Amino acid sequence: MNPIPTAFKVLTTLALAALAVGCASNNLLDKENVAGAAGFKVITPTKPDQQALLRKLPADKVTRIVHGGKPYYLLPDLANNQAYVGGPKQYQAYQQLRRTQLKNSKNNESSPDSGQMVEINAMNWGEWGGWGPMGEMGEPGWY
Repeated sequence: MNPIPTAFKVLTTLALAALAVGCASNNLLDKENVAGAAGFKVITPTKPDQQALLRKLPADKVTRIVHGGKPYYLLPDLANNQAYVGGPKQYQAYQQLRRTQLKNSKNNESSPDSGQMVEINAMNWGEWGGWGPMGEMGEPGWY
């Protein structure tokens, strides 16, 4: 692994996290900023079936799904016809960044996304087709 790209990714993530924390409020844009900083990748549906699945996701909430026996976490951005997708590591980073964001905001009375993560396994996620190439360990290649 080349240390320069890795260091660049780490610095970019920290910069995005600082930006997300500095602009703390509890709206979708902040959640998207945090999702990006946590390593979530943006996927855009291109087929009608994929777009229908995206519209079925609860807006402004992280949804846990299982595809191919592995958990994934999706945050839909319906206005831009896309979703932020990550695995368990990215979701843990997302939760931690949201906690920090909310702690630094004036509205720190609740934990981040408490009760806002839902799980949907009944949908046909194989139709999505947007999971990307498989990595060395069988995980999607984008995280």
